[in-house]
Amino acid sequence: MDHRLPPLNALRAFEATARHLSVKNAADELCVTAGAVSQLIKSLELHLGIALFRRANRGIFLTDAGQAYLPPVRHAFRQISDATRRIAAPAETGILTVSTTPFFASAWLVPRLKSFHDAHPDIDLQVVSSTALADFSRDGVDVAIRHGLGRYPGLISQRVLTVEIVPVATPALVRQLGMPASPADLTRWPRVNDAERKAWRLWFEAQGLDDAKPARGPSFDDSGLLLKAVLAGQGAGLLPAALVADEVAEGRLVQLSEAAWLEDFAYYLVHPEDSRHRPKVAAFREWIAAESSRKAARPPRKTPVKAARSRAGS
Repeated sequence: MDHRLPPLNALRAFEATARHLSVKNAADELCVTAGAVSQLIKSLELHLGIALFRRANRGIFLTDAGQAYLPPVRHAFRQISDATRRIAAPAETGILTVSTTPFFASAWLVPRLKSFHDAHPDIDLQVVSSTALADFSRDGVDVAIRHGLGRYPGLISQRVLTVEIVPVATPALVRQLGMPASPADLTRWPRVNDAERKAWRLWFEAQGLDDAKPARGPSFDDSGLLLKAVLAGQGAGLLPAALVADEVAEGRLVQLSEAAWLEDFAYYLVHPEDSRHRPKVAAFREWIAAESSRKAARPPRKTPVKAARSRAGS
């Protein structure tokens, strides 16, 4: 067996194909043809003297050898990327790539970008819309903004904005199940969940209720997708009040109970630990903290509805 290091391009083709389990998708990512990816994988298998993939039912799957080989290859690429990011001189100017959910981008971030440009004219923001948590070592993303509980292992998360949350459902579902007389009635309703399946539990706790049942039903990692599921009649959903205001006003959705502020369920700014002191990242972090404090102040409320931190895991 040849123990020299395999060609880097062959390893990239292997990692991408293993991640997508698709030669075509790997080719699209690497901007080459599917035939080129197949040739690179074949050359790697010849180099190693063992098959890394098997084909069955028109699909592609990793062999046992491929499954064992993938983690160290992926780890090696991540180490190279991390080392490159650490030694590269962080620039005070240039492009800062911000990955954010579609709803947050359109409803909050984009309308405020002029103030960032006025404060930092030498930094150009590149806003990319995505629902999945960014792979900072691969995607070229500097910071990400995500909605959830802010627990992202190995990353720094900073609370940006807590939004008013309301439970909503379609009029057809309300006619079928009856308008809830109290929040307790919603414990018996079918529900659409956030990705972590914890928003409903926090909401019930905020109402002084204990919902011990497992969080059943579909879950989504983006508010826009969750809204579509609710509009499709799949269950009641907890959504930002601003996102569903038009649907409620026009009768496409019914608000089932009063709004609540769930302190731990919020939008968070997320980035790697080693980019904390990069000037561009620090500038954006300080700007968004100041902007959210200045323009997102909440109205006073009569009674606290904050979920217990010990229960929220924060």
